[in-house]
Amino acid sequence: MTARLIKGAPIRDAILENARSEAKRLTERTGIVPGLVVVIVGDDPASKVYVNMKKKTCLELGWYSELVEMPATATQDQVADEIERLNRDERVHGILLQSPLPKGLDEFALIQRIDPLKDVDGFHPVNMGKLAIGIPGFVPCTPKGVVEMLVRSDIEIRGKRVVVAGRSHLVGTPLALLLSRKSPQGDATVTLVHSRTQDMPAVCREGDILIAAIGRTETITADYVKPGAVVVDVGTNKVDDPTRPKGYRLTGDVHFESVSEVASAITPSPGGVGPMTIAMLMSNTLEAAKRCAGLIE
Repeated sequence: MTARLIKGAPIRDAILENARSEAKRLTERTGIVPGLVVVIVGDDPASKVYVNMKKKTCLELGWYSELVEMPATATQDQVADEIERLNRDERVHGILLQSPLPKGLDEFALIQRIDPLKDVDGFHPVNMGKLAIGIPGFVPCTPKGVVEMLVRSDIEIRGKRVVVAGRSHLVGTPLALLLSRKSPQGDATVTLVHSRTQDMPAVCREGDILIAAIGRTETITADYVKPGAVVVDVGTNKVDDPTRPKGYRLTGDVHFESVSEVASAITPSPGGVGPMTIAMLMSNTLEAAKRCAGLIE
């Protein structure tokens, strides 16, 4: 068996084109242009790459975008004051606090300062609580992107056994909530496995869909996968490789070569879920702008 390859870029492009059209209609009707601001504290190189990609995507869509760069020496109060300023700015519909933050800053406390109606990353306790009880709110971008990728790839979720490997508050936990809630894109029977799970390979083999989000290079091998299962690799890990120009290569949490011989469909990493995350960030920002216009509750 050779697995069908599910790439994120074509799906991302379709979503962004739809967002562009919807935003244009919104602006023509209300005068509102969706606006996203990313706050970055410190000079982490990877974070700078990510935030520049987000700003670039906004600009390509013709939306308002701002990058707020603060030094690593910024205090908790200074970052909180900047967030409060953005909460009051009517041009800004989405606020994203880029992680990781420098040591000494309380990320969870700062996220709580973001207006839940502008929390397009979906990590505010209000939005996480809405997800948990199944009412509308912003859903974290990577979990939302995984579900959108499955749906647009004609992979049935309803009634399926789904195993999510990894329980982080960024991906694993919200993804399990999203897949299990009562909806056409959910209604799955979800098992969440983690580092304390006994006989993890056996539990993973129960999944019709296996989603790897554990943050460890190529941990999921063929013996974790039920023959014919769909495998989604959320992980992106940097591995030293002196043969590469940059001295490293990127890998996922899944051992692609072995698993692709067992699975019916698989996402690559990089090139799978990654493009979906930015697409969902733009989708959430558009939703925030439409809510501001009173078009949705």
